[in-house]
Amino acid sequence: MSWYSKATGLVGQPVGVSLTNGQGVSGVLCSLSDNKVVLQEYMYQSQFAAKQYPFYMIQDINGFPGCYMPGPLY
Repeated sequence: MSWYSKATGLVGQPVGVSLTNGQGVSGVLCSLSDNKVVLQEYMYQSQFAAKQYPFYMIQDINGFPGCYMPGPLY
């Protein structure tokens, strides 16, 4: 679980999660406990869902990069 120590510093932040089945999900990382990751994901309109992923399903977790905004904005 090399991703675990990195993810502990990302709680409360937007993250991308790579799953072992090749899929990816994104959302706000709520917690890492009881051998599961809890991620707040956007569903549609104003609905969100807290989804749980067991540790064995996680391949990697990465924080979102900042946005690059070239030049002045008018």
